[in-house]
Amino acid sequence: MPIMEELNNGIKDAIRSRDQIRLDTLRALKSKILAVDARGNLPDPDVIKLFKTYFGNLQEALEQAQTANRPEIAERLKTEIIIVQEFLPKAPSAEETKKIVEQAIAESGAKTKKDLGLVMKGIMKLNSAVDGKLAKDLASQLLAD
Repeated sequence: MPIMEELNNGIKDAIRSRDQIRLDTLRALKSKILAVDARGNLPDPDVIKLFKTYFGNLQEALEQAQTANRPEIAERLKTEIIIVQEFLPKAPSAEETKKIVEQAIAESGAKTKKDLGLVMKGIMKLNSAVDGKLAKDLASQLLAD
């Protein structure tokens, strides 16, 4: 089922169950799609990229809310993050990510940290659902200075 269809069904369910946070989050996701394509005819990989960006924005907002000691906002953001994760591909575990990083380093022939961009490009080709920050940290550890 296309993501746009899942969103529309989710919105209907949220309205029926009177779940306001879920409804607001799903509508925000839908508006992200409609801002790029007014008809909502984006292919799923493009939709996932939009959702990943939104997910990152939510995580950043959560960190800011926690540093500002705003627990009520942080709780709402945590709920929104969980809802957005339902539409994102499942990220590999830390061990799986390390294997992917090692494979990308081997395939790219990278030797130093100067080649980090090349390695990251290879990582994203192998598995785009990888947590970029974790992958970058692992690659930095594995590459020589």
